[in-house]
Amino acid sequence: MGADERAEAGEIHSLDADAPGPALEDHSLEALSARIHARHRDLIKVQKPHVAVANLARIIDAALKLSNRQGFHAMTLRQLAAESGLSMGGLYSYLDSKDTLLLMILGEVSHAVEAALGHAPEGVRADPAAHLDWLIAAHVRLSEAMHPWFVFAYMEAKAFPPEARKRAVDSERLTERIFADVIAEGVRQGVFSAEDPLFAATLIKPLLQDWYVKRSKYRERGIDAQTYAAQVTRFVDGALAVRGRGLT
Repeated sequence: MGADERAEAGEIHSLDADAPGPALEDHSLEALSARIHARHRDLIKVQKPHVAVANLARIIDAALKLSNRQGFHAMTLRQLAAESGLSMGGLYSYLDSKDTLLLMILGEVSHAVEAALGHAPEGVRADPAAHLDWLIAAHVRLSEAMHPWFVFAYMEAKAFPPEARKRAVDSERLTERIFADVIAEGVRQGVFSAEDPLFAATLIKPLLQDWYVKRSKYRERGIDAQTYAAQVTRFVDGALAVRGRGLT
């Protein structure tokens, strides 16, 4: 069955909020900040959680905006304090350096990817072809929900200090491994044809990155997230020579 036929049969998961996958987890700035706060309680000096989370959201939002305008490396903590509306003393109640903030942001991106891609529904996991379709849609959906975070992680990577660079590389390899494992299972079941599943996964990753890095280019062409995910699915199906699912 081809990708178009699978879509008509409802077997390719859509990107709407009711679809299984990352939409089940809240990816609003406040929710993401709350999860960062939960993981860094020992560092954050503000005692009231609701105050701490609200200010963390302001700090992270300011950091992402400044990074988009001038780059994270060029951003100063004084600029961050001014952009977030906090004093320097208030800012230091949440972090002790830019590197700490960087690791907070990268850690949440990594957590979100692992949580979103690592929990496919049981029925989907049983079918490698459906599982791969689901992973593509799930990744596009997640990068749409966390667009500024994903762009930040991609665009700033070259300037990351060693620990942050390692965190970013580990996160990318985790994504590749998740895809590679599904492709390898498809090869074992005779569904896919791929000499090197991990290499195939590394080729899929740039297709997923292109959506959030060059999203405006696709939107100018009238291509939304759901359409992009469907087109990538068709392309990957063809590249893997999915047996018994001839593309039409």
